[in-house]
Amino acid sequence: MRPIGIAIAVVVVIALGFAGWLVLLPAPMAFANGSTVVLSDYTGANPTGVPKELAQADLIKRGQYLTHAADCIACHTTPGGQAYAGGVAFNLPMIGTMYSTNITPDKETGIGNYTDQQFLDALHKGIRRDGALLYPAMSYTSYSYMTDADALAIKAYLFSLPAVHAPPRANKLAWPFDRRGLMAAWNLFYRADERFRPNPSRSVEWNRGAYLAEAMGHCGECHTPRNLAYALDNRRKFAGALTAGWRAYNISADKASGLGDWTDEDLATYLSTGHADGHGGSAGPMGEATDNSLTFLTPGDIHALVVYLRSIPSRQTDLPRTVDVPAPASYREGATAGLDPRGEIIFASACASCHDWTGVSPTSKYATLTGVRAVNDPSATNVAQTVINGVIRKTAEGTIFMPAFGDGYSDADIAAVSNFVTARFGAEGGHLTETDIVSLRKQAAQQ
Repeated sequence: MRPIGIAIAVVVVIALGFAGWLVLLPAPMAFANGSTVVLSDYTGANPTGVPKELAQADLIKRGQYLTHAADCIACHTTPGGQAYAGGVAFNLPMIGTMYSTNITPDKETGIGNYTDQQFLDALHKGIRRDGALLYPAMSYTSYSYMTDADALAIKAYLFSLPAVHAPPRANKLAWPFDRRGLMAAWNLFYRADERFRPNPSRSVEWNRGAYLAEAMGHCGECHTPRNLAYALDNRRKFAGALTAGWRAYNISADKASGLGDWTDEDLATYLSTGHADGHGGSAGPMGEATDNSLTFLTPGDIHALVVYLRSIPSRQTDLPRTVDVPAPASYREGATAGLDPRGEIIFASACASCHDWTGVSPTSKYATLTGVRAVNDPSATNVAQTVINGVIRKTAEGTIFMPAFGDGYSDADIAAVSNFVTARFGAEGGHLTETDIVSLRKQAAQQ
């Protein structure tokens, strides 16, 4: 073969190899050492199903627990709307807006006519009752790992609820994303259609945590970056991503930008309550995950999640997590020099009474800004979204409420105060612009 032919062949092989590397992504638990086995061959305690506290409960009660664990309500219930009736908007840049569907047992507009097999096909394969392919905004690539028994327990619970007549809203997708048939090609590469396989070399708690995080809670759907084809890039597992206009933070073992220096107690408290002293509280999509899903898990299942999260390899990102908190009186003095002065003016009039000029709230630990991860994120994304949308969460200690200022302040105002907060109380000041706020509003809007 002539040299030119050899050179062309080498280039082709390299190109094909690179394309394969981009397309063929590792499975969610591929990072763990040891081989996996089918569930029937696993000799340890069954890591699927409900915890021991509910082992003797009836099918609907077990399904209720698993429905909470799978966080179905978050995507299928609009704020103030009827539970599971759908209509939640997913705004995807350059792709368009799609809406979740009604999963109540209504026979005309919901899933009341679904057989067991059709329900399994939807959860495991992303195939609707009429044969149409679902978009991966529905987490079937994660639910694929759910056992048939657990999926059918969820179906039994959903079918026990009142039927709600709620016709689906039409998606508004740009071409070619409006062609559902293209999902067949996407599924060839990114739909595993495989049930959970335990890893015998890992502990019972690890396998239970893996099942809860991957098959049920689908943590990676928010916390793992996606490739150009919108598939989860597990080479950067749990390294953080932008989800619905909010920053889903790095939850790998990295000490600087992940969870590496959180204590197990802090992490368990955050997962079960949505707040941990010195780390702040959850809001936005994570707040919904806390209130709709994680708070319903037993302490044993929370512990299993902690065990699993601790095993995730470290993925360093450029987003700092926290800074040491010095004496409040001197905290970040002078850090706001050069910023738009309107940020300080807005903080003085609308924020200081609850958050204080030191960042240590005199009224509630939930309002303390020092050490909070969002405040230490120089993108200021979640600070801005919190200002725009506010926070309403129900906890065991009562309702956490911060009013939404999105309607009362301009985009320029919100950018200014968000930059001020991150500069004064965080590791580095943000540089949001009016245009950034317009974009964040659109991404988080539920229309």
